[in-house]
Amino acid sequence: MRNCLIVDLGLAPYGATWDLQRRLVAARKAGVISDVLLLCEHPHVITLGRNGKREHLLASEHLLRQMNVEFCPTDRGGDITYHGPGQLVGYPILNLAEIRRDVVWYVRQLEEAMIRATAGFGIASARVAGKTGVWVAQSGAEEKLAAIGVHISRWVTSHGFAYNVATDLRYFDLIVPCGIPDKRATSLEKLLGHRVSVAEAAPRIAEAFGEVFGLAMQPATRTELEERLRAHEEPVATAIAS
Repeated sequence: MRNCLIVDLGLAPYGATWDLQRRLVAARKAGVISDVLLLCEHPHVITLGRNGKREHLLASEHLLRQMNVEFCPTDRGGDITYHGPGQLVGYPILNLAEIRRDVVWYVRQLEEAMIRATAGFGIASARVAGKTGVWVAQSGAEEKLAAIGVHISRWVTSHGFAYNVATDLRYFDLIVPCGIPDKRATSLEKLLGHRVSVAEAAPRIAEAFGEVFGLAMQPATRTELEERLRAHEEPVATAIAS
């Protein structure tokens, strides 16, 4: 069983986290770090996938500024989505060449990890044919509990999943979530009918993630992660300068 570092970044700005992912991808391609799973929450931000439609952003720039919501186009797959406090976001940096070279399988495994974690809260969730993510049946309709949007370069993954724990669902009214106009988002808190924290959900997600990918999850701090990255980046920078 291979090791995977799991690093909790806490509440982290989207741009800084994306920069960290790029550094980790470079190090993983070079084979100087193990697989990594970053977990975090973001301040209010709406992100648009590389093939997403700008018209799925329903709010004006003025309204976004008033509500202190950032807008960020990205290079991930998928359409448009919202991240914010109370939502657990996961960014796996995995070398699929060492696991399984299959993008569809990878996405299904991300779904499976969240389905298993949700079951641990006593909630049945499932996939829906033709719609990526994790869904829950509510009053005859399907509501989305988790979204997925990934990027893969030379079989190394980045971006990942967003799992609604205690998310303020009103922010999804600013967009057409994932470009699907007739589906609404839901959260663990709404489904359970009582308060639940990201700190309660994170260990369940991490455990299920390790199970589905056959990885031994090893907790690490942000400082430890940075030390490993610098050990790779400093020799590279020196070589370029010389």
